[in-house]
Amino acid sequence: MEVLVVYTICVILTETVISVPVSVLASSYLQQRQQILNAEANLRIGGSVSLNGREQQVNDILMDAKHKEINISRATNGPAFLPSVHFFQGKPLIEKSAVFQMIKAMPKGGALHLHDCSMADIMWLVKNVTYMDYCYMCTDKDNHIQYHFFQTPPSNPACPWKLIATERKNAANQEQFDNMLYKSMSLVVPDPVKSYPTIDVVWKEFLRVLDVANGLINYAPVFGKYFYESLKEFHDDNVQYLETRALLPVLYNLDGSTITNQTRVLEIYQENLQQFSRDFPAFTGARIIRSGLRFVPEGDILHQVKQSITMLQQFPDLFAGYDLVGQEDPGIPLIDYINALLYPSQQKINLPYFFHAGETDWEGTQTDKNLIDAILLNTSRIGHGYALTKHPLAMNMVKSRGIAVEVNPISNQVLQLVDDLRNHPAASLIADGFPIVVSADDPSVWGSRGLSYDFYMTFMGLAGADADLAMLKKLAINSLEYSSLSASMKSKAIYQWQYKWDQFIDKVLAKPSSSIIGRN
Repeated sequence: MEVLVVYTICVILTETVISVPVSVLASSYLQQRQQILNAEANLRIGGSVSLNGREQQVNDILMDAKHKEINISRATNGPAFLPSVHFFQGKPLIEKSAVFQMIKAMPKGGALHLHDCSMADIMWLVKNVTYMDYCYMCTDKDNHIQYHFFQTPPSNPACPWKLIATERKNAANQEQFDNMLYKSMSLVVPDPVKSYPTIDVVWKEFLRVLDVANGLINYAPVFGKYFYESLKEFHDDNVQYLETRALLPVLYNLDGSTITNQTRVLEIYQENLQQFSRDFPAFTGARIIRSGLRFVPEGDILHQVKQSITMLQQFPDLFAGYDLVGQEDPGIPLIDYINALLYPSQQKINLPYFFHAGETDWEGTQTDKNLIDAILLNTSRIGHGYALTKHPLAMNMVKSRGIAVEVNPISNQVLQLVDDLRNHPAASLIADGFPIVVSADDPSVWGSRGLSYDFYMTFMGLAGADADLAMLKKLAINSLEYSSLSASMKSKAIYQWQYKWDQFIDKVLAKPSSSIIGRN
């Protein structure tokens, strides 16, 4: 006969001895523990989202793949956890991930933080644009390539122009020649730590390769086609809507003449967007955020702000608002432009702002304080907001006002704000249910494409091991809710997204999981 022994613990209260079974204390403790865990789960992004039965079945498939990937990395001598690996080295492994394959198949809503000259795959420029007639290249003393279209190239002794068609024909290996052209516009290198030892070094190279690509993109016959290709690549990645920061650059023609009228540049965007919408009717659309550089005199910013007001009136469906771009740390802070940026409100005009702010790890600097100015200037969203968690009052204002933070994890890693994405400050914002949207920033420059890679890094690295399909669903909805679309257009976009989401759920459940999400 078994004897049940119950151990007790004595609690002395006002000289009264009470015997409490340890099992009772443990049960109470575990109950309190679970209450805290449940409360935190409800608080994080996606915590308020209820999955239906079919979604829960898909979630089981997703979480099985996620936990396998995490557990393999946590095992002794296991492979590195991919969000802790530099993207240049981890990308081929990410593409083999079952989680990544599922995210690729998922409708992700909108991409709200992109830049006009770094959205489409660089290989598209190489295989299409550099094969066009009259496309020239030159190589300077630092072995850097430049591109330009000429009817007759001018004399350029320091960097002599050569017809690319001829150079390619004379190359020993044309595929290697095209790869050389690709690398001239890309940041990707085998050893990024060695090649880019500091944040300033990587930013210098980043801006240089953007400028190289602009030699091709800003050719007037290419400019609209590049935008169309960008829309297509995001559409192919199951993204239905885009907002891009655009400098509205000067375009050039073959005869050397230029298009300086920025209204005409906007019309080119509009024409190609309209064509794309005819070709892909399920695509929700795109909008342009006019961008100025944060290195110019305040008078220039005031001029751009006034222009933006006019553009908003002329292109109400296309034009979204204004922002300042460029490396934030060495740039002029928002406070130095305050008179220009206050101009619309002084005129009782609503010009939406979408400020890059806090893209820095230097607390207490003028760059860090851009966050405060962005909020006080009623920014609609904050680009990056990397430093936000160091400002408790600003955090409260962002959350209470519903100012979405545009998180771009791969960009922050490549441009050296953070190495291991588990340490990204946005992890705290996700855990606390902040208004977060995930975007890709400049995907072409680091060999990314669409939104899937950044969604993967967010889901696996920034979010916890128990963050599930509900979080991904909420992030997709956020991207439309916090867009600059009108209320009626948001409702339509979310309705379209829901239809795509239901198709995604049905597709996962209708076929073997390996055909949808690949294999680990």
